Amino acid sequence: MRKLIVTEKLNTAVRISSILSAGKMKRAKVGRVPTFSFTKDGHDYTVVGMRGHILNLDYADEFNDWTAVDLKRLVWVEPVKRVTEPAFADALKELALGVDEVIVATDFDREGELIGKEALEVIREVNPNVAVRRARYSSLTRAEIEESFANLAEFDLPLAESAESRQVVDLAWGAALTRFVSIAAKRLGKDFLSVGRVQSPTLALIVNREREIENFVPQDFWSVTATFEKAGTRFPAAHEKGRFWVQSEAEAARTRALGAKAGTVAEYTRNEREEWPPAPFSTTTFLAEANRLGYGAAQAMRIAESLYQSGWLSYPRTDNTVYPPTLSLKGVLNRLEESELAAEARELLAQEKIRARRGPVETTDHPPIYPTGGAKKSDIKRQDHWRIYELVTRRFLATVAPACIVDVSEAKLDAGGEKFAADGYVVKDPGWRKYYPYWTVRESSMPALEVGEKVPLVDVGIQKDSTQPVSRYSQGNLIQEMERLGLGTKSTRHEIIQKLYDRDYVEGKVLRPTGSGKALIGALEDHAEKITQPEMTAHLEQDMDEIARGVRQKAEVVQESQRMLEEVVEVLQKNEAAIGQEIESALKEQNYIGPCNACKKGTLLVRRSRTGRRFLGCDRYPECTNTHPLPQMGIIVSGAQPCPECGSPMIKQIDRGREETFCVDSECPTVRDKTLIAACDKCAEGELRIIHSARGKRFVGCSNYPTCTNSFPLPQRGFIQRTENRCEACGHPIVNVLMTGRKPWVICINMECPTKVDKQRKKAAAERKKAAAERKKAAAAGEKAPKKARAPRKPKAKPVPVAEATVAPTP
Repeated sequence: MRKLIVTEKLNTAVRISSILSAGKMKRAKVGRVPTFSFTKDGHDYTVVGMRGHILNLDYADEFNDWTAVDLKRLVWVEPVKRVTEPAFADALKELALGVDEVIVATDFDREGELIGKEALEVIREVNPNVAVRRARYSSLTRAEIEESFANLAEFDLPLAESAESRQVVDLAWGAALTRFVSIAAKRLGKDFLSVGRVQSPTLALIVNREREIENFVPQDFWSVTATFEKAGTRFPAAHEKGRFWVQSEAEAARTRALGAKAGTVAEYTRNEREEWPPAPFSTTTFLAEANRLGYGAAQAMRIAESLYQSGWLSYPRTDNTVYPPTLSLKGVLNRLEESELAAEARELLAQEKIRARRGPVETTDHPPIYPTGGAKKSDIKRQDHWRIYELVTRRFLATVAPACIVDVSEAKLDAGGEKFAADGYVVKDPGWRKYYPYWTVRESSMPALEVGEKVPLVDVGIQKDSTQPVSRYSQGNLIQEMERLGLGTKSTRHEIIQKLYDRDYVEGKVLRPTGSGKALIGALEDHAEKITQPEMTAHLEQDMDEIARGVRQKAEVVQESQRMLEEVVEVLQKNEAAIGQEIESALKEQNYIGPCNACKKGTLLVRRSRTGRRFLGCDRYPECTNTHPLPQMGIIVSGAQPCPECGSPMIKQIDRGREETFCVDSECPTVRDKTLIAACDKCAEGELRIIHSARGKRFVGCSNYPTCTNSFPLPQRGFIQRTENRCEACGHPIVNVLMTGRKPWVICINMECPTKVDKQRKKAAAERKKAAAERKKAAAAGEKAPKKARAPRKPKAKPVPVAEATVAPTP
């Protein structure tokens, strides 16, 4: 019997075939697509890995003209399926000929089931009656893969259709709303304004939080704190009123308390308390914790998926916070005895009984995220991957560790009729905290007291402070808020946040809306508020859940969504002029830099070319063709004040926390000071300066061009700082590349410098050594070894087309 196994990714195909064949699979290619074949229990297997989705929903070509297509008609258009990965589709058709059974072994969730459905649609074009089974697994460990293939299930068509309905709904909402807003605001081409069913209410959360911060009016208050002492131990006690809004009242309370010289203990309690371990990781709580370590949601998910595909973590997309009975906690700890955290694992194995903390949500599709293999740092060489692995591993260890035992004491004291409250918090046994050090504990000691006891008063202080606005969302707590409101799913929330960054709607590690983000939400709230509210989106999410459960049909939910969208489009079209004017005005204000330094009548605005590159251009174009190149990295805003040297507008570049202000005029003396690197060592007449090409790329070029074509490439990120130093190896200038949070990167601008060539050779030698070790390891496991690493070619400086370049500062 011939069987075809279809997986979601190539590396998953490699791992599954290696496990099922004990490393004895044969590798081949169908076209450009790798396959893995083996025989097991009398059956011939072929395993092929997809590249995610191979089909994509889109509209027919006749609906591609944004300005010509009626939006109401577009709402009801049925999308077509297009093959986006023809090489994989052709390979599936060839492999499916003569196959008796197809085993779908994609990730077991909605998207994975849909990828399986897409593969089956292609396969059934050539083999319509082939039998189909499903392999379901939550980790790529040997035991779980063997178990899943020994107990194959049926393909879950409703689950796949719930994902497909999401594609249809999101395509319609995104296409109709994006086209309307972009046309209304005159923002077509590369500069279009994206609007989405989940994206817009998520952006509204960020914008509304920013408004709350901007409108916040701080209010002064005063805190009164007494310091008592017993047996040489001093401890603070806060006035029970908390905040005093009138300074004189705080001072009066302080005076009365000081007059008492001592405080009388009115109440006192002391208890030993157990603090239970944290719940196991769901996708949402994992991303929130990874964000605390400095990882963005999309980055953390990408790393977790890589670790899952390498066999180190379980499937990272899950709502579950309860380990299933089938998961052996002891077995996981046994495997961790081979890891960097072996000592901790052995300590927990020594417990009389291993119990795990149960979280608030229990599902049956996948377990919470946990480590499936015991890794050392030598196994996971990338630091960011290791930190995520360690986070998940320590979280698992904490969930099966004993409770933390703390000593908690509370007291109320009276001093001159003023009531003060003191508390103590001391960790007696860290329990799970020993294994999960990411949550800091502030301990405070307080001596034992007795009711009626008089405790000497040392001092009473007053502290002035001001109320603070709510904090901006981090990616972690935004994901938690999205989950609470029903916006998106565990598999899509991080993608939505990343899309907001990609569309330039938000910026910063804590999410701050840009001018375009504010303008878009402001206009939508004024004229079609429903788009920015979470209720409608959450309702559609519930509908898709019901499709997955088999309660509703895909067509029914799609039609309901179309009716809702049609109502929204009608409202938008009635207010098209007002919406367009609001957004256009706000965007012009956001992109404003200053008066045009050429025609003196127009305004210089940040604009984008057809290729997406940004530049400064006059709003009187084509009457005025004045333009200036801009750095492509970071945020560009107006420098507010004109250049003190030449009077042209100034711009401010903000890149990864660093700010620099400079003049837009490349001929301004202030610009020369910022862009000068050194005298040209080739022509001895010009100066080597930082230049921006017409495409926005920066490089070092000679000011004596075209007579002298001397040029050198530069890193595109960071601020370039001139030094007076020359490279000892080649004599070319040395510059510093400055980035926030990092030490200056000292580089020679010459790409052919002997020091760089030597570094490349050492790197190549290290790669060859690593590849040799991997081949040796793979040979021992019976797998085909990876190809030998080739030494890189000697780097050659590529001349930059200075003819198309304009001198412009990049600090």
